[in-house]
Amino acid sequence: MTGSVMSRKGLLFWVLMIIVLITVLFPLYWILITALKTPLENILPVPSLFPKKVTLENFFSVMRTGFFKNLFNSLFVAFTSTFFSLVLAFLASYALLRYKFPYKLNVLFLIWVLIVKILPPMVLAIPLYTLFTKVNLINNLWGLILVYQVYTLPYCIWMLFGFMKNLPLEFEQAAEIDGASKLKTLLSIVVPLSSSGIAATAIFSIIIAWDEFLFALLFIRSPSLQTLPLKIVSFITEYETLWGDLMAIGLLATLPVLFFSGYYYKRLTEGFSLGLK
Repeated sequence: MTGSVMSRKGLLFWVLMIIVLITVLFPLYWILITALKTPLENILPVPSLFPKKVTLENFFSVMRTGFFKNLFNSLFVAFTSTFFSLVLAFLASYALLRYKFPYKLNVLFLIWVLIVKILPPMVLAIPLYTLFTKVNLINNLWGLILVYQVYTLPYCIWMLFGFMKNLPLEFEQAAEIDGASKLKTLLSIVVPLSSSGIAATAIFSIIIAWDEFLFALLFIRSPSLQTLPLKIVSFITEYETLWGDLMAIGLLATLPVLFFSGYYYKRLTEGFSLGLK
């Protein structure tokens, strides 16, 4: 009787797993087959689950529209903004943990950073647009990188603060006793111990910058400077939606972050383990 109950539970578990997998993977499957269909097949009244004629023309069409230039823009902006955010967040998190601040200014700073993170983006976009217009940073990738700090820097500070607060202080004290400078202690002790947390934070920061749309739409005007989210939207026009091209560029835009996240998957899981200890 017990074995029968256990087998039923096991069967129910696998049925639920299959339902979840279908729910999660079906949209990805639909994007793929839409990208492989001809334009005529994509506008049929009754869509098919399998392409009648497999074609790669949608991918070639996307590449002919300057996709690689937009890909470079997204890579440059995402990785550069993440680099600056990680450096600043690492220094800020270390200072908040290792130095004493009067009147609980460290707590107030963390609360302020959190408030900036949860504010609606449009609230910050208007004053930033006015400021960046005066300093000629509109329609400039470096300006966009600075704007993205509104998204990535608060996130990195909170993430690294959570990871670094679990680091043992004894190693730093031993290095100082041996005569190591503060900078050498940071580079040789703190950074290696925080590497898993830094990697985990970097992955999510890159994804945030990679997917950002609103600020890119407001601050970038030239097609040659557009990031991939702006390029994707360009396939939705007033008169038609180019479904094949839209799904093709969606897949192509997903691959870099997917490969990067997969490559650092081990670091990501190690980072979470460190943060939860």
